[in-house]
Formats: sequence, C-alpha cells, structure tokens
Amino acid sequence: MIKTLTNLFKQDKEKFVVPKGVQDVIPVAAIFDDGIFKVGKDKYSKTYRFTDINYAVASREDKEAMFLEYSELLNSLDSGATTKITINNRRLNRLDFEQTILIPTTGDNLDEYREEYNKMLLDKATGANSIVQDKYITISINKKSVEDARTYFARVGADLIAHFGRLGSKCVELETDERLRIFHDFYRVGEESSFHFDIKETRKKGHDFKDYNWLKMIIIRQ
Repeated sequence: MIKTLTNLFKQDKEKFVVPKGVQDVIPVAAIFDDGIFKVGKDKYSKTYRFTDINYAVASREDKEAMFLEYSELLNSLDSGATTKITINNRRLNRLDFEQTILIPTTGDNLDEYREEYNKMLLDKATGANSIVQDKYITISINKKSVEDARTYFARVGADLIAHFGRLGSKCVELETDERLRIFHDFYRVGEESSFHFDIKETRKKGHDFKDYNWLKMIIIRQ
C-alpha cells in the first residue's frame, strides 16, 4: 500500500516550467470531445456529476445497505488513480435558470399550467438563499495515450454509474463544455448565461481553447 502511494505521488510530481504567457499558467495541456482533459505529461482526467441521496430519512436497513454499497464503490476505484470529490456551493443565477429550466409558453390553453409549474420551480430554486449544491467526482490516471485513457474511463465510468445508481443517485459524465463551464461560473459569478464554448467550432477555426478571453480572465483574477 505504501509503495503504491509512493509511486502515485511520484507520478503527480512534474518538472516546473516557468510560464511565458497567461495560457501557459492553465494546467491543462489538451482537451478532447468526450470530456477528457490532459493535465500532465501522461496524465488524463475525467469528471462525473452525481446527485445526493436521502440517507438521513432512510431506514436503518437501508442505511446499512447504502453504507455497504458506498464501500464497494470506494473499493472499485483503481489504487493507481487519483480520485477527488468536489462539493461546489453556488448561488443560482435566476436568468440562466429561467432560460434553461423553465417551460416556455406556447400561447395555447395549457399556458396557465405551465406558468403554475414554472412558479413552483422558481419557489423551490430560490429557497435557502438560492444556494445550489453541485457534487463532482474527478478521476485522474497516468496512461501512455488518450486512447488508453479513454478505454480506462469507459470501464470506470460504467462502474461509477452502476454503483451510484444502486445508491439511489444519478451519476453522469461531463462533456468538455460542461467541465469548462464549472470554472467559468465559479470565477465569473453573475455572468453564467454569457458562457459559450464550441470545441468543434474552435478546432475548425484553428484556435486554442486557452485563447478564449473568459478563460484568460479567470487566470488573471487569481
């Protein structure tokens, strides 16, 4: 166990290179369409979002079953990988919420029901000081190529989704734009609805994702 941890720590250490520009400060070497980020010389990462479970209100038997299932989930994780759980408390952007979640009216005789349903969603969302809690699990692994990393994450992702499903939680893998949006919304509070990133469009124009102004502004603000 100690030997495994020692090797893992050695893999995490990389030679420091003095950055020559703002783009060089961003600790991501490359991004791929399926949400995999290259975050080191031979290191790749992928992030998954999962929902909360009703552990507090569960019966004693259900709590024991959840605990055992969670133990199996932890044991299923590769000892040669780095796993991090992130809990992000953010303030709900009402404008963004209305644009993405609420049901638009169509002018028919069902609009009154849509408005009532939207009002219920707004009341729920704006409660508790409009704080929304997002939960993520990020796995990083050293692989020789992105193809090897893709194969690894396909297996690990399927295991995660299955284990979280048995816990009563929904787990989904994040695409590239969803991962980038987490950083955008965290550092640019109040400007959530202004986020825009299309990896195919960026590649077509020959641009580097690090050249996006909002991404450079994140680094400068730090």
